[in-house]
Amino acid sequence: MEQIMRNFFLFLSNNKTLTKAAKKYGFRFGASRFVAGVDIHEAANKIKALNDKGFVVTVDHLGEFIDSEFEAKQSAEECITAIKVIAKEQLQAELSLKLTSLGLDISHELVMENMRKILQAGREQGVTVTIDMEDYARLEQTLKIFTTLKQEFDNLGTVLQAYLYRVEEDLQALNEYNPYLRLVKGAYKESETVAFPDKADVDQNYKKIIKQNLLNGNYTAIATHDDNIIAYTKELEQTYDIPSEQFEFQMLYGIRLELQERLLQEGYKVRIYLPYGDDWFGYNMRRLAERPANVAFVLKGIFKK
Repeated sequence: MEQIMRNFFLFLSNNKTLTKAAKKYGFRFGASRFVAGVDIHEAANKIKALNDKGFVVTVDHLGEFIDSEFEAKQSAEECITAIKVIAKEQLQAELSLKLTSLGLDISHELVMENMRKILQAGREQGVTVTIDMEDYARLEQTLKIFTTLKQEFDNLGTVLQAYLYRVEEDLQALNEYNPYLRLVKGAYKESETVAFPDKADVDQNYKKIIKQNLLNGNYTAIATHDDNIIAYTKELEQTYDIPSEQFEFQMLYGIRLELQERLLQEGYKVRIYLPYGDDWFGYNMRRLAERPANVAFVLKGIFKK
């Protein structure tokens, strides 16, 4: 049943009609649980509150299914505005973005132009930018863009997904760039020809790449809510005497708050992935697919008076 629910919500996450309807009707169906607001100024208040507690943040302006150059340039300007707000308000925050929102599916020239503008603004304001990884069809393009821009900008990171068979090879290939990597299990529905279908295999692969990247000496963001993965990371820290400054835990806004607080109290750096914007539907559906307990929360929110 859990796998059926996961597949259902992943199917919904890619539905353009529902995405447009969700933007029209606003923050219903539990969106406010996982999304910090419509604009960066509303999100900034949430970031400040998290910073005051000791958390750091990566902020993401939600956007998918960009169909025009105008929309892509608008999205780039929103990213630059977010960078300026982060700097002006002295927020302990980075920026995460998706290349599809910047024109990846329209033209290579467009997405590169937009990325260079964003990274230049980040360089000027001292803000790091992370390229989120999307589905497998866009993986190769994303990595090529990352490695090209990494040679021009130091303030750049990206994401690798443990459920892909090829992730170890990608990790090793990126090592020469001394990369800042966020390591995740993966949240898209992929074919068994490219991704592990069984959770146990994904977990094992996840542990493998966490260890590999840490022992390579690269800064590593372990993005997980899995207690076993967190415990494994702590074991690596002790066994190999890995400095706490070399890694952080990343968790999603609105999920497992008690765990976030506990890790912070234990002295670990905890970064909250905090999305904002009205294009929230695809993101929200993937959160429901990841954790069945989130479904009950959302249903409760729909029928609560």
